[in-house]
Amino acid sequence: MSKVLLALTSAALLVLSGCADMKMGQSDAKPAAAKPAISAEAQTALSAAQADVKAAKAKNALWTTAETALKDAEAAAEKGDSAAVIKAAAEARSQVSKGMAQLNYPMLKVGD
Repeated sequence: MSKVLLALTSAALLVLSGCADMKMGQSDAKPAAAKPAISAEAQTALSAAQADVKAAKAKNALWTTAETALKDAEAAAEKGDSAAVIKAAAEARSQVSKGMAQLNYPMLKVGD
């Protein structure tokens, strides 16, 4: 009789501890905060800047100023500031175009 009682008590404790773990997991979980949305125009500008920076990086023509401007645009997007995203993305694209144009410059030859 005592073995049966011990087995039933153990089983009950296991079930209760499982329920307690489930309850704790639910109360501890916090819903993720919604990321502020940016306008469609800002999202388009950010996507274009990201693509341009990726292309410049692939050709080894990425200027650090372009990379910094892209990081600024991405940070502004996280904050939901569409105007800042558009401005920083335009700066990034401008710097990328200058870096890509630099690839066409003639090589400098020193000496004979």
